[in-house]
Amino acid sequence: MNEETRSKLRGVSVATLATALYKRGLRNQVIQGVHPLGWKGENMVGPAFTLRYMPAREDRNTLAEFRKPDHPQRVAIETCPPGSVMVMDSRKSATAASAGDILITRLMVRGGAGVVTDGGFRDAATIAGLDIPAYHSRPSSPTNLTTNEAIAINEPIGCGDAPVFPGDIIVGDADCVIVIPAEIAEEVAAEAVEMTAYEDFVVDQVKAGEPIIGLYPRVNEEKYLPLFEEWRKANNR
Repeated sequence: MNEETRSKLRGVSVATLATALYKRGLRNQVIQGVHPLGWKGENMVGPAFTLRYMPAREDRNTLAEFRKPDHPQRVAIETCPPGSVMVMDSRKSATAASAGDILITRLMVRGGAGVVTDGGFRDAATIAGLDIPAYHSRPSSPTNLTTNEAIAINEPIGCGDAPVFPGDIIVGDADCVIVIPAEIAEEVAAEAVEMTAYEDFVVDQVKAGEPIIGLYPRVNEEKYLPLFEEWRKANNR
């Protein structure tokens, strides 16, 4: 993704992006049930690099699996491109961990832009203190081998009921995470910046005692468009 689009997406909310996607008929783009560990104060933004888990079968998922150099979980950590967000399909289950602090530290050192799972992380308090955005459903101490088998890297997945295709643009804020189809990310980012400017103007108006009707959404163009333009100039927006 280009850096201008990345920069725009860092400054807009997932809620605003959800509205922009809703206008385009996309209603299932928010990854449900995930929350940030230690909010970093700036949005997580990057193209998706995926890892898919399936239900574990006991004869295939002993601790010996971690010794294999081609173990998919380890390979995914070592091949996720810098600037990308690793997104894990953990079957919406936190009965076993998707990863722990050592693997997420390695992802951070390699330049990962963030990590998302619809399951849980072990060592969650340590991960919260790392310099990488991370999102999960809740802490989970059991090793992933307990109930999960890492089975596929960088293929289409479902994460928290949202479809995620490799290269889709992932944005996470202080609330949650959304998936933007890569081919419309640039136009959605531009629209979200404009929407954010108007929403900030609306908040100022509401704090000053202005009623919502006609203002949000802006039905009364004659009254509010000139006021908005004046506000933008005054606030360099």
